[in-house]
Amino acid sequence: MIAKPLGMLLNFLYGLIGNYGITIIAFTVIVKLILLPLTLQQLKSTKQMSELQPKLKELQEKYKNDKEKLNAKTVELYQQYKINPLGGCLPLLIQMPIIFGLFAVLREPIKYISDPNFVQAVNEAFLWIPNLSKPDPIILPVLAGITTYFSMNSASTGAAQNQTMKTMNMVFPVMILWWGRSFPAGLTLYWVVSNIFQMVQQYLLPKAGTVGTPKEESN
Repeated sequence: MIAKPLGMLLNFLYGLIGNYGITIIAFTVIVKLILLPLTLQQLKSTKQMSELQPKLKELQEKYKNDKEKLNAKTVELYQQYKINPLGGCLPLLIQMPIIFGLFAVLREPIKYISDPNFVQAVNEAFLWIPNLSKPDPIILPVLAGITTYFSMNSASTGAAQNQTMKTMNMVFPVMILWWGRSFPAGLTLYWVVSNIFQMVQQYLLPKAGTVGTPKEESN
C-alpha cells in the first residue's frame, strides 16, 4: 500500500531529473518534508519529556515508598505542564509504515516500479559509486555511521540521557555502518541524506519542544 505510491514518486522524479543518485536525494528531501509536521511533534514531545526529567526524579525520590502517591503526583505534573507523556508515540507509529515502505522501495525498486525504463536507472553510477543497486563497501557505510551518530546526538543535546540511551547512541551507528556494507548503495545514500536533513532540522529548530509554563504560573 505504501511502497507502491513511493515507487511511483521515485519513478516520477527520475523522469524529471534523469539521474538516479540525484533522484534519491530529491526523493529523500521531499519525503522528509512531507513527514516534517509529524517529526516536529515527536521532537517537541521528546524534548519536553527530557526537560521534565529532573522534576520527575524529584518526585520519584520523594515518593519512592508510596507508588500510588507517586503515580498521582506524576500525572499532576504532566497536567501542570500540559504534557502528554505518550505524545511522541503517535507520530512515530504513523511514520513507521512509511519508513518501512521507503526501505522496501529503495532496497528492491524494480519490485515496486513497473516502468521498464527504470530497470537501467538502478544500475547507474553516482559520484564514486559504480552501481547504486550494489553495496558500497566503505565510503557510504562510514558516512551512514558517522551521520547516524551525530543525528542521534544532536537530537539529545542538552537532554538528560540514561545509560541505555547513551549506549544506543554508540552502538546503533556501528550497526548502521555494518548493515550499510550489505545494503544497496541507493538505500544507504537515502539514509545518509536523511540524517543530514535531520541534523539541519535540529540546528534550525533548536527551541522546538521547550517545556511550557505551569498552569498556575500562567494566570
